[in-house]
Amino acid sequence: MNRPTVRPKVRSDVALIPGYHSPQLDVAVRLNTNEAPEPPPVDFGRRLGELLANADWNRYPDREATRLRTRIAEVEGTTADRVFAANGSNEVLQCLALAFGGAGRRALTFEPTYALHGHICRMTGTDVVSEPRAEDFTLDPATVAEAIARHQPSITFLCNPNNPTGLAETREVVVAALEACGAVGSLLVVDEAYGQFAPWTAAELAGPEVPLVVTRTFSKTWSMAAVRLGYLVGPQWVISAVEKVALPYHLDVMTQTAGVLALEHVDEMDRRVSRITEQRGWIEARFGELDVESWPSSANFVLFRPAARKGADVWQRLVDRGVLVRNCASWPGLDGCLRVTVGTPKENRAFIEALTLVLELD
Repeated sequence: MNRPTVRPKVRSDVALIPGYHSPQLDVAVRLNTNEAPEPPPVDFGRRLGELLANADWNRYPDREATRLRTRIAEVEGTTADRVFAANGSNEVLQCLALAFGGAGRRALTFEPTYALHGHICRMTGTDVVSEPRAEDFTLDPATVAEAIARHQPSITFLCNPNNPTGLAETREVVVAALEACGAVGSLLVVDEAYGQFAPWTAAELAGPEVPLVVTRTFSKTWSMAAVRLGYLVGPQWVISAVEKVALPYHLDVMTQTAGVLALEHVDEMDRRVSRITEQRGWIEARFGELDVESWPSSANFVLFRPAARKGADVWQRLVDRGVLVRNCASWPGLDGCLRVTVGTPKENRAFIEALTLVLELD
């Protein structure tokens, strides 16, 4: 083509949205993305290979993901028609935003919280409004209910436990939010990506006409971040809505097969959660010996703030020593904060040793 061309314009609201990025650096100790520190059971890969050897590769996968949804339902104590599975909990959140958000609608978040809730909503043309948490990152039930009544959102987001603070939401907060959502016609989305670590689950409040969905992922406690599989449990009318906006055949045969196989190892997952919880306690105890402020966590990570040094400076010095944590210093309400994923005992010791050296530098 010799004639001048006019470059197509990106949607104006999308052009203004910053991308969501988590650094992937080549370091010895990577503790920045809250992955499980251990791989799946030893025979997982072999068994998955055997199952996939008989797959009908020339055929589309089961569009309804029937076996996978049935197994998830059995583990969650519900029925398959109340389960929706997708490519990671991110696609689950995107489908919720597509179905219940959009132009002329708004979503409500309580900051600081998981950045992708607002990011995904903005990508779908949904307005996002936010309310601050208390200085200790907790929420007050009355404050939450008032915010929902005032903003009248189409979607309200909570995390249990909250990411990146690690605090579990109280039952009183979720109940207050649910009652307020019911009064204004808002869907309450409780993100339980780290739900296996929490003292309770919002799924206990679910019901056929309750405007509540609980989202979960295989990326954390199931040691399957590489597979990209997430799901939600909710009323049938929510499942029907998100199925309309999901792309056809969005779960490939490998993902479905791996998900079903993983759910045969519930006991191993529970033991993994116990080991991670024990190591989390070890990290929290070491923080008590260092010049840092930290917050109690009900997840597989701990939020902390160096007392005498800038968070960004500590982050870079840790990277220089081969340890990568998450720099949260620029997030709302998290000035100077860093977040460390609980790793293996060896990784956790390496992190504490590096942090101790960094904090002692002149």
